[in-house]
Amino acid sequence: MANRQTILVVEDEKTIGNYIETILLSNEYKVLRAMNGTTGLSLCTSHHPEVILLDLGLPDIDGMEVLQRIRGFSNLPIIVISARTQEREKVEALDSGADDYITKPFGAEELLARIRTALRHRLHVGQGQMQPVYSRDGLVIDFERRLVTLQGNAIHLTQIEYKLVSLLAQNAGKVLTYDFILKDIWGPYADTDNQILRVNMANIRRKLEVNPAEPHYIFTEIGVGYRMLE
Repeated sequence: MANRQTILVVEDEKTIGNYIETILLSNEYKVLRAMNGTTGLSLCTSHHPEVILLDLGLPDIDGMEVLQRIRGFSNLPIIVISARTQEREKVEALDSGADDYITKPFGAEELLARIRTALRHRLHVGQGQMQPVYSRDGLVIDFERRLVTLQGNAIHLTQIEYKLVSLLAQNAGKVLTYDFILKDIWGPYADTDNQILRVNMANIRRKLEVNPAEPHYIFTEIGVGYRMLE
C-alpha cells in the first residue's frame, strides 16, 4: 500500500536534498522541495505536509527561526536535519519545538525510522488519544492501572520513577530534553541541575535493564536528554 503522506524537505544543499528525495520516493512518499526558508514556510502553509525535514543552515532565514515560525501556527512533526553537532544546538532545536534531530551524515533506514515515528506521534495527537498500554520487548506499562511489568514480573517503582518511565513511554521514540523532563516531573521552578534526574534514571535502569551500562529500553542522548524504545 502506498504511504501517500507528503514530506516537505527544506534543504539548500542540492546533493543532500536529492539523496533524501530518492529515499522518500522509493518508499512511496510524496515529496515537496524547498531550497530556502522562505519557500519552505510558503509550502508548509499551502500544502500542509505530514512531516517536515528541516535543515538549520539555510541561505536566507536561519533554520531555528523557520522552526519557531512554523510552531507559531502548526504542530506538524518537524525533524531537524543538520551538520551542526553541538549539544547546545540540538537542545535548542528540541526545546523550540522540533520533534526529533538527525545529524548528517545519516543512513536511509535511520531517516525512514524517524519519519515513521513522527507519523505515529501525529496520528495519536490528531486522534486525541493516549495509548492505554506501552508494550515493547517484554516491558509493559499499563497507564490506567499504574502497573509496570517486565517479562511478566511486577516491577516496583517509586512515585517519581513511575512518572519518569510513564513520561518517556508516552513519548516513545522521541528525545525529551533534560530541561523538559525536569519541568514536567518536578515543576517549572525545578533546579536546572539534572543530578536528581540522573540518580532516578540510574535506579530505573537497575530495575529494568539486564545490563544498565548497555540499556535496551531507555537510551541517553548525551548532553541532550533521554529517549524510550519505540
